[in-house]
Amino acid sequence: MAKILVVDDDRQVREMIKLTLERDGLQVVEAEDGLQAMEKYRADEFDLVITDIVMPGKEGIETIMEMKGLNPEARIIAISGGGRINPEDYLGWARRFGVAQTFTKPVDRSELLATVHQLVSAEVTSG
Repeated sequence: MAKILVVDDDRQVREMIKLTLERDGLQVVEAEDGLQAMEKYRADEFDLVITDIVMPGKEGIETIMEMKGLNPEARIIAISGGGRINPEDYLGWARRFGVAQTFTKPVDRSELLATVHQLVSAEVTSG
C-alpha cells in the first residue's frame, strides 16, 4: 500500500485529501506545515508528498527544496490557492524545483486521485 504525506495548514483541505486517498486504499500521514512535514519525511519513507505552497512557518517551496535535497527522486505534488499573488505563480516556482504535478485549489478530487495513482505506479515500476 502506497504511503502519502499530505501537508497543508488548512485542516479541511487535509481532511478532504486524506479521505479521498484513504477511500481508494492509500495510506495517508498528515502534517500541518513544512516544519512538521520535514520531521515526518526524515523519520519515514513516503511514496508521494502532496504539499500546499503558502503556509506559516516553513512554506511549501522551501519544503520542496529540502525534500529534493534529501532525495532528488522524491515525487511531489504541489497545490496552491494563492496568497498575495496568483496561485499559478506559486505553482510555477514549484515546477522549477522539480515537482511532478501541480493543482490549484479547490483541487478536483478525481484528477488528484488519477495523478496520485499514476505517480505511485510509476514509483513501483521504476523502483
